[in-house]
Amino acid sequence: MPLAAPVPPIGSGSLLVFLLQVAVLLLTAVLLGRLAMRARMPPIVGEMLAGVLLGPSLFGWLAPGASDWLLPSDPARMHMLDAVGQIAVVLLVGITGIEMDLALLRRRGRTALHISLSGLLIPLGLGIGVGYALAKVLSPANVDTTVFAVFMGVAMCVSAIPVIAKTLMDMNLIHRNVGQLTLMAGTIDDAFGWLMLSVVSAMAVDGLTTGKFALALAHLLLVVLVAVLIGRPVVRVVLRLNRGSQDRTVAIVAVLVLFAAAGTQSLGLEAVFGAFVCGTLIGSCREFTRSHLASLRTVVLCVLAPLFFATAGLRVDLRALSRPTVLAAACAVLAVAIAGKFAGAYLGARLSRLGKWEALALGAGMNARGVIEVIAAMVGLRLGILNVAAYTIIVLVAVVTSVMAPPLLRLAMKRVEYTEEEHLRLRARSDGGVWPDNGTLSAAHSPRPRQQ
Repeated sequence: MPLAAPVPPIGSGSLLVFLLQVAVLLLTAVLLGRLAMRARMPPIVGEMLAGVLLGPSLFGWLAPGASDWLLPSDPARMHMLDAVGQIAVVLLVGITGIEMDLALLRRRGRTALHISLSGLLIPLGLGIGVGYALAKVLSPANVDTTVFAVFMGVAMCVSAIPVIAKTLMDMNLIHRNVGQLTLMAGTIDDAFGWLMLSVVSAMAVDGLTTGKFALALAHLLLVVLVAVLIGRPVVRVVLRLNRGSQDRTVAIVAVLVLFAAAGTQSLGLEAVFGAFVCGTLIGSCREFTRSHLASLRTVVLCVLAPLFFATAGLRVDLRALSRPTVLAAACAVLAVAIAGKFAGAYLGARLSRLGKWEALALGAGMNARGVIEVIAAMVGLRLGILNVAAYTIIVLVAVVTSVMAPPLLRLAMKRVEYTEEEHLRLRARSDGGVWPDNGTLSAAHSPRPRQQ
């Protein structure tokens, strides 16, 4: 049997363009991230705007020839950037899961569920309503109005775990109770969002059946059962075998997160969901030492994540807003998105007897749509549910809500006092320990929190 011919390597020209793409995107994201920090905003704000400015909205409009050479519309070349971005977001979400405090989830899971449900149902209903109202303006002619309206409802109700996580990390809030509750509620929202996105996709392709909906729900439950019954002991054994070696721990954590992401992707769920679940399993193991993950966290937060957020904005074309009808529709969608999600999360928090400033912070955090909304918009564009104008509007909502979150969070968190449990959680994070099972740290031995 003759030997198969080896796959030819990437051409020198394609490699040159790819390297320049990564360098330019990363440089622009870092520079704009620093400018955002000077404006007292987290770097993620500048990182997200980097892709928008380098896309057709500005660079492609001012220098179309240079833009076509550096950022060609060839799917194969864009997919190379997308692949790097997907690895980045999977590792970012995995690290986010590691930062979760499952003891707090056990104690306050009902509160997170109330916040999530309220933050889901209100924007979902408003989104469906605005979808029906604007279908003639934003929906392609061959798309069923109900499919478009339901898709808009799903787009309005999702949150963005990667963006929320990066914002909380940038602002040193991920160890706070509000930060943990935001991540918990956002995770529930995202799980529901991916399920509903699968439903809408089935409706768009060949109609929705009860069997397809049941299958999507079964896959979601299967992931949870496998994580609890099989994933937890496997993670413990693997971490115990590699305990004491920082290099091996970093490698095995990355491998576990990538395998988990591949597993959920194979079931029709998004890869980030599996990465988050795997991260929570790793972080809950006492065999895991957080200090060993410092190098991976640095690479992900300082290199891969900025590159991903910049890449997400390349497909946005703000020139579509030059049409008055599209601009008016964009304002309406943006207002509904902000009011629905913010009001829903705030109401859920207040019904759970949280203070008004905690509720305000939760509303601000849950309102950040970020890249999850971008992914949903890309799915809608690929399936033909959205046209370019509708896609741009949804991505605009993602950018604007993500920009709004940091200043509102800073305003609210200044009025939320530290708890003893948060002091202990901060020290565990700094010293490489495990999250506390309860708030037993004496205030006399608590580290001073960094000023927000």
